[in-house]
Amino acid sequence: GSNTQLEDTAPRIVEHPTDVLVSKGEPATLNCKAEGRPPPVVEWYKDGERVETDREDPRSHRTLLPGGSLFFLRILHGRRGKPDEGVYVCVARNYLGEATSRNASLEVAGE
Repeated sequence: GSNTQLEDTAPRIVEHPTDVLVSKGEPATLNCKAEGRPPPVVEWYKDGERVETDREDPRSHRTLLPGGSLFFLRILHGRRGKPDEGVYVCVARNYLGEATSRNASLEVAGE
């Protein structure tokens, strides 16, 4: 077949996030890279709940990088809890389906 047209493909995760231990107030990145055609939309979930980034809330300290990674300007950690600590997964979707990354835990280092 001399068919040069590229076929659409369901997303697949080509780089999975890994567990990370961060000191509070420090920046952190959870890596995720997905491939697919059309390019998949990446969303992050923490403990099963969708993570809001600066796309939804411009004041958010979490940024979704162009490749799909999740960047924390600084890890929040207060007396009342550790809002960034938890288990994260990245989900890539396009119209053909979705792919979910492995779990990655983000832990905030003790005082």
